[in-house]
Amino acid sequence: MRAWLLSAIALVATHGFHGPAAAETSEDLYTELCASCHGADRYGGTGPALLPESLDRLKPERIAATIAEGRPATQMPAFGEDLDAQAIAALVGFVTSAPPTPPSWTIADIAASRIVRDDTTPLVAAPIYGADPLNLFVVVEAGDHHVTLLDGDRFVPIARFPSRFALHGGPKFTADGRFVFFASRDGWVTKYDLWGLEVVAEVRAGLNTRNLAVSEDGEIVMVANTLPRTLVALSGDDLAPLAVIPAADRHGTASRVSAVYQAAPRASFIVALKDVPELWEIPYGAGARPVYSGFVHNWEEGMTEGLVEQGPFPIRRIALEAPLDDFFFTPDYRWLIGASRAAGGAQVVNLNVGRVVATVPLPGLPHLGSGIAFTYQGRPVLATPNLGEAAVSVIATDTWEVIGRVATGGPGFFLRGHESSPYVWVDQSMGPAPDTLLVIDPATLGIVTRLTPSPGKLANHVEFTRDGRYALVSVSEPAPDGALVVYDAATFQEIARLAMNKPVGKYNIFNKIKRSTGTSH
Repeated sequence: MRAWLLSAIALVATHGFHGPAAAETSEDLYTELCASCHGADRYGGTGPALLPESLDRLKPERIAATIAEGRPATQMPAFGEDLDAQAIAALVGFVTSAPPTPPSWTIADIAASRIVRDDTTPLVAAPIYGADPLNLFVVVEAGDHHVTLLDGDRFVPIARFPSRFALHGGPKFTADGRFVFFASRDGWVTKYDLWGLEVVAEVRAGLNTRNLAVSEDGEIVMVANTLPRTLVALSGDDLAPLAVIPAADRHGTASRVSAVYQAAPRASFIVALKDVPELWEIPYGAGARPVYSGFVHNWEEGMTEGLVEQGPFPIRRIALEAPLDDFFFTPDYRWLIGASRAAGGAQVVNLNVGRVVATVPLPGLPHLGSGIAFTYQGRPVLATPNLGEAAVSVIATDTWEVIGRVATGGPGFFLRGHESSPYVWVDQSMGPAPDTLLVIDPATLGIVTRLTPSPGKLANHVEFTRDGRYALVSVSEPAPDGALVVYDAATFQEIARLAMNKPVGKYNIFNKIKRSTGTSH
């Protein structure tokens, strides 16, 4: 061990971790051991960013274990033999504390980070494989930060490639299914060609990113950041930065961005802000005048309520009763229902008139971003799992009343169905039986069966093939326990099982681009 490191640890042991010397020592430890991979500014490099916003989902003991033990199949070494528990605790405290200067990531930083393929060789004119390009699954394997492209007819991998660290928010596709866009927690956006199986471009749009959305014409990629507090517009062609939009309410109060989604029938992006009670609609396309249900929203003449700020990305602001964490669109995109972790219920927004028109009592903390739509007793409904209650809530979208409840064995993250499948599936990831999925009959709200793909292992995130015949389930565990299990969606017979390294999500291209009512968008 280096003499400097020995003296640093001796200093830590002597002074503890509560005074100026402790802060200096922990910073010196970081500079010596971590900065070469994670950046002197902690913004990230070959390793991920080490900032409070990047680490907020990890408990301190998990961060300490990573420092001590390293991360398998990565370049993260184990420091447990060189650092004692106090030194590791000092590093944990350092990386989970806010930097003295607020982090900044400007449009110049975004442009400088961009990596574009050599365009002297044109992109391929047709898929280079024989599978149906619209029945592919994009499988995100978090165990070693890879993506697998899976043939949805034969259930065999077509390609597997490394991703940026900790993909987040779900991939988004162009309307023709040709390109997919990924966002990482560290702000990296990747455009990948699903026909030629190659990366087209990459850019770092922020330091901590929630998700992204792609316009229906594929020309604009909108990225939601929590650090810095911005919304970033990129060219869908080569990810060149177009604009950095500060996330702030009409009074200038800054906010993190909860999420951005594309509302294709409205030709607009819908943006939720995490810290202020506003919802944004940002139109795109010719003249920024989105068409919906046979008429044009006349932004200039005020046919809809809310302030519209003119410019390349005009913002229509909709006042809310509380900030939103996530939300669900009705299939016609006329209505939006959203919830926040603190509100204890949901707000219903009529996007045409631009205001909250109803509230729905949903004490179980609904995970509306994973809700689905179907018909129950002749009425259009939204069904959503709950993060804080062992139940699926069923809400009539014609009156915005809770008209059904399915008791489960524990709170769940994901509810999935398909127009051609008779059942819907839900996990129980946060309950006493996280290894077991429930299959529900949407006609009766009764439980049809329970499926346990791998006893004792977490099972969640169901996704269907384009025809709805098969349901794919994630056993979301690191290798060698992780797997993708394929079931016949009608008989529940296991059809195939593929080894995967913590497959946290899988996304069928056809179902996503056609906006299947049984999956999230």
